[in-house]
Amino acid sequence: MKAIESVQTALIVMHYQTDILGFFPLVAPTLLANTRKLCDAARAKGVSVYFANLRFSPGYPEVSPLNKNGQGLRHLGLFVDDWTAPELGQQASEPVIIAQRASVFYGTDLQARLFSQGIDSLIMVGIASTGVVLSSVAYASDADFRLYTVKDCCYDPDQVVHEHLFSTAFDSRTTVMSLADALPLLA
Repeated sequence: MKAIESVQTALIVMHYQTDILGFFPLVAPTLLANTRKLCDAARAKGVSVYFANLRFSPGYPEVSPLNKNGQGLRHLGLFVDDWTAPELGQQASEPVIIAQRASVFYGTDLQARLFSQGIDSLIMVGIASTGVVLSSVAYASDADFRLYTVKDCCYDPDQVVHEHLFSTAFDSRTTVMSLADALPLLA
């Protein structure tokens, strides 16, 4: 596989935020270390890095009573005051996209920002595979982006479904890579 064209590519780091990582204390250090390596390689290559976080206003006015997933999130009482994991070394020039749904594209200006910069390729990583990664990959595929997913930087607590998604839905829409495969493409 040829090297990634930096000016046409963005790394989208989805839901690597303190409240979500707090759910997974045993795997968080490895996920953070892997994703930091990927972020640093992307930065060195000149690839734009975007962070996408799930966030709500106090009282959750963005959550419809009809949205079952949103009601579950509201019940948790999280995603109001959390932030991007500091271990990823977010730079001042790297935007945070705030979403209130599983897809980082739904109700946000992410697609417009990417298109305005001439970006047609996305490296996508996130927590959880059955939520933000699945929803966002499906949307980005339908929007005709060239997609890469780095499996070592994605996580889901249901490992059976995680593995199944990477061998089916993600493999049919993205180029699935390990971190070891992704890093040389960013060199």
